[in-house]
Amino acid sequence: MNKLLASTCLMFSLLGGISVANAAECGTVTIASMNWQSAEVLSNIDKIILNEGYGCQAEITVGDTVPTITSMAEKGQPDIAPEAWVDLLPDVVKRGVDEGKLVQAATALPDGGVQGWWIPKYVADEHPDIKSIGDVLKHPELFPDPEDSSKGAIYNGPQGWGGTVVTAQLYKAFGAEKAGFTLVDTGSAAGLDGSVAKAYERKKGWVGYYWSPTALLGKYEMVKLEAGVPADAAEWKRCNTVADCPDPKPNAWPVDHVVTLVAKPFSEKAGPDVMGYLNNRSWSNETVNKLMAWMTENQASGEEGAKHFLKDSADVWSKWVSPQAAEKIKASL
Repeated sequence: MNKLLASTCLMFSLLGGISVANAAECGTVTIASMNWQSAEVLSNIDKIILNEGYGCQAEITVGDTVPTITSMAEKGQPDIAPEAWVDLLPDVVKRGVDEGKLVQAATALPDGGVQGWWIPKYVADEHPDIKSIGDVLKHPELFPDPEDSSKGAIYNGPQGWGGTVVTAQLYKAFGAEKAGFTLVDTGSAAGLDGSVAKAYERKKGWVGYYWSPTALLGKYEMVKLEAGVPADAAEWKRCNTVADCPDPKPNAWPVDHVVTLVAKPFSEKAGPDVMGYLNNRSWSNETVNKLMAWMTENQASGEEGAKHFLKDSADVWSKWVSPQAAEKIKASL
């Protein structure tokens, strides 16, 4: 009996030692939470999983794309940027990776950040021939301008958004005005969302700029229009994204690459289990859209959204972590 007790005590002592060692290995972690909903909830998911599953001491720091990625590349802080839209700072990211200051972990959104022109799914179902921007421009009567029903309307975002500039340039490039469409300035993000909601409630035609992942596309099913032309990266940079460029050409909206960035010093001390998680953790736009729709409807914070996801979607996140970590996380909830 004494030998059995001794063996049992030794086993628990070793397990405790492993747990302490893992916690010490991971240590303090700073996670950047960007100022939009999907990034906010993902940073909180990372915090809970790293703390509860891997014994880290993770804290969230508020940031934004440019200052966060630049700081990581130059100063090694914060430790993790869960949702980094790297195409916004390609030179900084490339230099950080090349100089060994940044490590690119999982592709946070395998679908990418998707921007473009969208129509409601009920319109697409009723008119299966409408698949591209060119198809829409043949039917202004299906997308009536609220101010002049003899014309069609293309809804744009508010001033100051990159997507608003591109939409205005594509409006010119595809000859939408000649096709009988006006470009509607929605004035704000709320105005843009309101135009979609109003169309959906009345089952009316709508076409305009939007992006994914977003709560709105989790609530309202929308279909992204094809450009009908091949993507031309040089032309996109030359004119499609430049407000005063006089001669934009039709172009396909590129998919933004959204990855998890890790500061090199943290990647070296974190250990294989933690980095294994950060290299595995990714989710689809559909999953994120539905979660953000729930958060919006329930006025939930990023932390509340993270806990809801971890309780409700174990089939998704349990594939990101080790079985031992999964049990600890479930127990903590």
